[in-house]
Amino acid sequence: MKHLLAVFALSFLLFSCNNSKKEISYASKKVVDTESPHPGKTLMETNCYVCHSPTANHEDRVGPPMIAVKKHYLIEGMSKEEFTDAIQNWIANPTEDNAKMPGAIRRFGIMPKQMFPEETIRLISEYLFENDIEEPEWFEEHFNSEKGQHKGMGKGKGMHKNQAKADGEAVMTNSERGLKYALSTKAVLGKNLMGTIQKKGTIAALDFCNVKAYPLTDSMAQVNNATIKRVTDKPRNQNNQANAIELKHMEFFKNQLSNAVEIEPVVSEINDKIHVYYPIITNEMCLQCHGKPNQTMSKETLARITQLYPEDKALGYNINEIRGVWSITFDK
Repeated sequence: MKHLLAVFALSFLLFSCNNSKKEISYASKKVVDTESPHPGKTLMETNCYVCHSPTANHEDRVGPPMIAVKKHYLIEGMSKEEFTDAIQNWIANPTEDNAKMPGAIRRFGIMPKQMFPEETIRLISEYLFENDIEEPEWFEEHFNSEKGQHKGMGKGKGMHKNQAKADGEAVMTNSERGLKYALSTKAVLGKNLMGTIQKKGTIAALDFCNVKAYPLTDSMAQVNNATIKRVTDKPRNQNNQANAIELKHMEFFKNQLSNAVEIEPVVSEINDKIHVYYPIITNEMCLQCHGKPNQTMSKETLARITQLYPEDKALGYNINEIRGVWSITFDK
């Protein structure tokens, strides 16, 4: 949810904060640059990896990895347009009769309908069609065993997790590093949240967020040796109130989103610390707990929110709105 094809026009704003030099980079995609990553890659990692992560193990998942989606939807001889149409058709109508992955349906259930713009799905589909996709280490053996196929990827080829990691870390920028920390934490939270919703419903998911969200975020911060926060201008938990700097970046992201420009992380450097900011954008699932009372939220959900968070301000959102910001800090 932050789109428009293209390349990055970079602007750098220099600020002074006390006696330290602070450099902030804002990047937005405007025109095509062959050296820039495909815009569908970031959209896929942001919107799909919460449930379809290549890093989750085989047992502890809430959805199949994206390489599995590619392999089941990409038929030999299929054109990019046909592949994109097939993905669009599933997103628009996720039903058991319309599914091409019955095994995934049996294990994970029907994917909740997602209100993504067609342009977002088109870019993700194009990236899937044209590129090697990171796959879990267990996937090839599992896929070949399930489908009775020989080894070898063909048009649905993938890239093992360790290979992708080795290729990516050597050239990882501060922006990419911060985004990786944010998305990996988002994946952990999303996996647990989606699993709770599927098994126990929305009310239980509220209790999960109230008790487990902070410990899970802190555990990811320890793993990555970083400070990881989710902050907002309209907090549910008052500990998530954004500070002045975070609010400024949040307004920048809102402007980018309203102008249909694909959003990139904002990076600043203060002394020996790197700060990376990235928006949290609402989707349909968010509206169950952050939407409009009596419209996208049930009375029971609203009553439980009021009980858990008497000072709650995090209501009234629609899809594709800036809900908050990931605020990541790590050593230079």
